[in-house]
Amino acid sequence: MSPMQPIRGTRDLIGDDLRRHRHVIETARRIAETAGFEEWATPVFEDTRVFARTLGETSDVVTKEMYTFTDRSGESLTLRPEATAGICRALVSNGLTQSLPQKIFYAGPMFRYERPQKGRYRQFHQIDIELIGPAHPLADAEVIACGFAILEALGVAGETTLEINTLGDAESRGAYRAALVAYFTAHEAALSVESRARLARNPLRILDSKEPADREIVAGAPVIGPYLTAAAASFYEGVKEGLARFGVPFRENPRIVRGLDYYGHTAFEFVTTHLGAQGTVMGGGRYEGLVAEMGGPPIPAVGWAAGIERLAMLLAGAPESPPPVAVIPVSTAVEAAAIDILRRLRAAGIRAEMEYHGNLRRRMERANRIGARAAVIIGEDELARAAVQLKDLASGTQDEVPVMELVGRLS
Repeated sequence: MSPMQPIRGTRDLIGDDLRRHRHVIETARRIAETAGFEEWATPVFEDTRVFARTLGETSDVVTKEMYTFTDRSGESLTLRPEATAGICRALVSNGLTQSLPQKIFYAGPMFRYERPQKGRYRQFHQIDIELIGPAHPLADAEVIACGFAILEALGVAGETTLEINTLGDAESRGAYRAALVAYFTAHEAALSVESRARLARNPLRILDSKEPADREIVAGAPVIGPYLTAAAASFYEGVKEGLARFGVPFRENPRIVRGLDYYGHTAFEFVTTHLGAQGTVMGGGRYEGLVAEMGGPPIPAVGWAAGIERLAMLLAGAPESPPPVAVIPVSTAVEAAAIDILRRLRAAGIRAEMEYHGNLRRRMERANRIGARAAVIIGEDELARAAVQLKDLASGTQDEVPVMELVGRLS
């Protein structure tokens, strides 16, 4: 019988992989907390309507990628493909729409049925920032600046570039949509099958097509700038000024549209050339109407999500765990004393492991195999003197230390 394997598009996180993964989350959590963002956690699955209504009935996520199932009571449920919709649902469900602004940090697994490739999985993980309530361009700048600070803290900001765009307000998008329809209709015969379908539903999505034939046509498509209302143009200028004040470098990319229907005004991505085709490591923007879709009032918001797997791939190396201290009783008669010392060390925050089996030589060999920095050796003679033998496994030096002084020596 062949051994069982993980499901395609999933993977186990063990050793260095998990250390990288955890480092991304812990760093992001720390930076977000200093910026006033409070961590939330929502269920892994939701009523399907939470996502179908908000991500766009014709979006790729809804039509092709969601893991949707009917439970035993006949309800349609979906494993979350992203975090924002669930966060907005939680805002309404918990009666927080009158307690604004809400600054939210989130980390956890998401699920999409996509073709697995480098840095992309069917169960993947994201960190997420949402600022719900403010309609000011400085809110967009602060959210982006927080993302930049996280990238800096991870040591990968130099390997990424912030690209920004505006999708304008509803009036701007309406005028721009008409211009795109006219342009792409003139080139319809040369578009991919998927882009021809998008032409009728949402022509902005054609701008995000990865098909080579589409890319050539998209290169000549109109940009949104000339179609912006005065208010939308002013908002975009405010975002750029805010980024400059926060010290966040950026470049404008008029082709950024993002992949979900709820975005308006600011859209942005942190991109890299270090991960092959999967160049976006963090992206998001401003959205309107998402809270209202959940039964709440119309509340503006801005946020982003970042792929933990992709960020982990950019790290220079896996963070190392602190080397342990090996506690070695030389006989069963001193095991109780060894356990007491083990508890003392762990209570002081010192990573400690006890070697149970074999003679002293074998126990010392295992201490070396696990990379221990020191061995605490306890025999009956030492126990009688309330002391231990402390051996530095790097230098080989060994001396007797009173039990009461052990934590201080190892710290």
